[in-house]
Amino acid sequence: MTNLIFDYDGTIHNSMLTYAPAFRGTMKWLSDNGYIADREYTDKEISYWLGFNSTDMWGQFHPELAPEIREKARVMLGEDMARRVDNGEGALYEGAEEMLTQLKKSGYTLIFLSNCRFHYLERHKRVFRLDRFFDYFYCCEAYDFIPKYEIFRKIAPNHEGDFIVIGDRFHDIETAAQNGLPSIGCGYGFGSTEELAKADIIVPHIQDIPEAVEKLSIKNHI
Repeated sequence: MTNLIFDYDGTIHNSMLTYAPAFRGTMKWLSDNGYIADREYTDKEISYWLGFNSTDMWGQFHPELAPEIREKARVMLGEDMARRVDNGEGALYEGAEEMLTQLKKSGYTLIFLSNCRFHYLERHKRVFRLDRFFDYFYCCEAYDFIPKYEIFRKIAPNHEGDFIVIGDRFHDIETAAQNGLPSIGCGYGFGSTEELAKADIIVPHIQDIPEAVEKLSIKNHI
C-alpha cells in the first residue's frame, strides 16, 4: 500500500483567490494605523508566504511589530480568508477533484498534511467536501507548529506501507528529503524552481500527478 502525503494550499487549493485580497486588506489596516509603510504588494510577494504556518509568516514578515499587533493582524487575515471561502470566493485547482478521485479509485491512501490551523482545516473540509478524497487529515496546529518533516515522523507509525510526498513548496520537498521519501513537486503552485529542485519528479500540471505517482510507486517496489 502506498500512502500519498498531500500538501493543500498551492497543491490542491488555489489559495491566492482568497489569500491575496485578505493579505492586501490586512496590510492596508496596518499602514492606515501607522504600523507599517503604505505600499503595493505583487502577487509574487504575497504568494511567497503561502505554505508557511501563520505564526512563522508574521514573525518573519514583520518581526519589528509588537507581538500583540502581529497576532491581531494574523487573526484579521485569517478571518477575512474564512469569510471569502464561506462566500464562495475560494476554489480548488481545475482538475483537482478528478485527480484525487482517480488516485483514490486506484487504491492509494490519501493523507492531508498542511501548515494550517484547525479552523482552516475544518472550514475547507466542509466547503470543499474533502472527506470525499482524503482518508486522514493532519494540520500543524495539532503538533504545536513544528516543521512538516517532524510532523511526518510522528504520524508515520500510524500508517502501513510506503509514502510519497506531493507539494509545491520547500516544506514539502524537505519533508521527503529529511525522511528518505520520494517526492513530487507541483510546478503549477507557488514554489520556485529552486525549492522543487530536489523533487524526484516535477509536474507542470495537476493532471500529471497520477502518472508521476505510478512511476514512483513502481520504483519503490523494484
